[in-house]
Amino acid sequence: MICIQHTKVYTPAKVIEDGAVLVADGRIQAVAPTNQIDLPDKVSRIDGTGLHLVPGFIDLQLNGAIGLDFTTDPSSIWPVADYLPSTGVTSFLPTIITSPLTAVQAAQEIITNSPPTGFTGAIPLGLHLEGPFLNPAKKGAHNPDYLRLPTETAVANWLPENGVRLVTLAPELDGALDVTHLLAERGIVVSAGHSTATFAQAKAAFEAGIRYGTHLFNAMPPLHHREPGLAGALLADERTTIGLIADGEHVHPELVKMVWQLVGNGRLNLVTDAMAALGMPPGSYRLGDFDVTVDDTSARLPSGTLAGSILRMDTAVRNLIIYTGYTLAAALPTVTSTPADLLNLPHKGRIAPNCDADLVLLDTELQVHTAFVGGRMIYQKNLATENTEI
Repeated sequence: MICIQHTKVYTPAKVIEDGAVLVADGRIQAVAPTNQIDLPDKVSRIDGTGLHLVPGFIDLQLNGAIGLDFTTDPSSIWPVADYLPSTGVTSFLPTIITSPLTAVQAAQEIITNSPPTGFTGAIPLGLHLEGPFLNPAKKGAHNPDYLRLPTETAVANWLPENGVRLVTLAPELDGALDVTHLLAERGIVVSAGHSTATFAQAKAAFEAGIRYGTHLFNAMPPLHHREPGLAGALLADERTTIGLIADGEHVHPELVKMVWQLVGNGRLNLVTDAMAALGMPPGSYRLGDFDVTVDDTSARLPSGTLAGSILRMDTAVRNLIIYTGYTLAAALPTVTSTPADLLNLPHKGRIAPNCDADLVLLDTELQVHTAFVGGRMIYQKNLATENTEI
């Protein structure tokens, strides 16, 4: 049992300037001002003076990192998960891009098996399957050879208990609405993306059960004043949560600010869409079947098409604050409670009693200082990775 105290605590209701959080058995037991918290006799104290204590970040779209690509090798989910807490991410959806259905099945087997002995990284919450039911006209960095129309047969074993939590598809494709309805009934979040859907087609998809938009503006028609298209439909429909890549490359900072002003932090969800080059120097890396050239700011195919990102989630949060002029407290839901609510995980993404002890201490520059996952300190800046039970 530990108490993180004398820190600025970001709860769902308010910010406690000199707060304390008591943790035991992987769960938050109590949250209060430091001078008001009732501590047991045997408790280890962690001094958080000058630091911000925030919920661990949740990334709903991550293709890989540290030179490893989930689609090429699903077993790389575990070493990447070990790395992620250094970026503030304590849980995530490993993303498998368009590939043969046999590759999807291999990823399902990995994600539903027990993690390796001694594993202490970020928690994979299930798979995000980005494809293969995408529109070839908006394929981006997806291999067109594997694109196909959605059918109920193809998704027969796509269930939450089989590791599938989120599916991106193009809702205008033949069969897409039936598959959307089927997946949504199973409790899978269905997202619209890599699509040429019109406004009317998008609205029909929302009625069928789509509740998310994959990387708003990217791989979809531009917003037009006479045909708002998929982007306009996502922005207008309050039932949807909107994924967005805030790296300054995928979406102009002023447009990020406009989206924020329109939908707020209850519907805006920052994702990284990071690929194998995350955490690595510039060079050439894989994304599915393609070689991607990476410089200091972006990842691109030889054609110049963006191919994922090299964005850290803590950088995305800082970018959002810079782009919008809002506070850390206002920005946090976009990477904590909003994605948790989308996945129907009320015990994630917030600092409150009975919630999972997935916590991050940020320094004054909002850099990750310390990360805890499920009651264990597993990262501390400038030190070797810790494995301290709390």
